[in-house]
Amino acid sequence: QVQLVESGGGLVQAGGSLRLSCAASGSIFASNNMGWYRQTPGKQRELVAAITSSRITNYADSVKGRFTISGDNAKRTVYLQMNSLKPEDTAVYFCTQRIKISTWELARDYWGQGTQVTVSS
Repeated sequence: QVQLVESGGGLVQAGGSLRLSCAASGSIFASNNMGWYRQTPGKQRELVAAITSSRITNYADSVKGRFTISGDNAKRTVYLQMNSLKPEDTAVYFCTQRIKISTWELARDYWGQGTQVTVSS
């Protein structure tokens, strides 16, 4: 079984910073693409940032210049550094990693349970 566990969420004032972490554990042969999504009540989950195993990154326009994604495939961990936080960044943040559990199985996306980020004005 593969588990992704997020940490680092919480309450912060506008303009502040938080760093989210997401570590994968379990029977893992390899991991490649990693990402962070967020969701607010009544809305669809949206991509915040993603990183490939080649370190190519992609960001939502709303977080460009403020958030930085990084990953360590050897440690099966992805990070999201969030600076200059705004109230509209308030959401549940979910991490995802594309993982192969063996050489003969296709990689698939695994998700964390989500961590709440609340930005007060």
